[in-house]
Amino acid sequence: MHEANYSSVSEFVLRGLSNSRPVQLFLLVFATMFYATLVLGNLLVVFTVVFDSHLQSPMYFLLANLSFIDFGFSTITVPKMISDLSSGHKTISFEGCVIQIFVLHILGGSEMVLLVTMALDRYVAICKPLHYSAIMNQRMCILLVSGAWTIGLIHSVFQLALVGHLPFCGPNEIDSFYCDLPWFIKLACRDTYRLEFVVTANSGFIAVGTFSLLMLSYIFILVTVWKRSSDGLSKAFSTLSAHITVVVLFFGPCMFVYVWPFPTVPVDKFLAILDFLITPILNPAIYTLRNKDMMKAMRRLSSQLLSLRKPS
Repeated sequence: MHEANYSSVSEFVLRGLSNSRPVQLFLLVFATMFYATLVLGNLLVVFTVVFDSHLQSPMYFLLANLSFIDFGFSTITVPKMISDLSSGHKTISFEGCVIQIFVLHILGGSEMVLLVTMALDRYVAICKPLHYSAIMNQRMCILLVSGAWTIGLIHSVFQLALVGHLPFCGPNEIDSFYCDLPWFIKLACRDTYRLEFVVTANSGFIAVGTFSLLMLSYIFILVTVWKRSSDGLSKAFSTLSAHITVVVLFFGPCMFVYVWPFPTVPVDKFLAILDFLITPILNPAIYTLRNKDMMKAMRRLSSQLLSLRKPS
């Protein structure tokens, strides 16, 4: 039989997080509230950095890009989940599933590299303060951010190129609330053992590699601060501990899915809530609420917006 005759699946059924209606109602309220919060928080960060002339340093430029990615990362999955929970119509077209996978891997890969870039920025600022302006200039920041997006794009294109030829002949239920490669490959009508290994190795390599670089950068920063002043170590550790928490929450579910891509218990889809709803809220909170300059800039922006709404 020709391979073309196998590819008869036009849509996938997303089984979601639970079949219990009370649980679904709870998840609907939870997801709606958290998504509204993360949209407001991340877009506020982006607009504040773009429109406030006092926030033109590399750190804020990178932070605005992180907030934009977090907004996109959640928007590609959470509104669909909210719609499915409210309507009960839990299907996604074949093309929609592929697009979701493609965008998720672009944004996921870009965010991983961007987090490393932000750690590099903090390392230079703390460990080489006299050379900071020379190293982290505007051109370097644009190159680093462009590099993050490029790596994310290459990673996503490579992953889809591996699975683009797979035939699908019947099974179309995905045991999650969004599409991703492990479940997508599992539904193919052919032996995919080698393909699973390559896809897992590719995603696992970028996740574990960037996570290791982040941990090393934090260690270097703490050691440098400790050598200069033991008093400053506690303050640096307090700041970095919050960053490390966000990094672990972001990378943990990703590494779980791709190190153990076909678990016997549906833990991975619940862990994904951390990536799509919790971490995108924590990022703007940690990087802004603890930053006096950012808080002042937000108040200035709020005052300007309120003044525009007042009648003349």
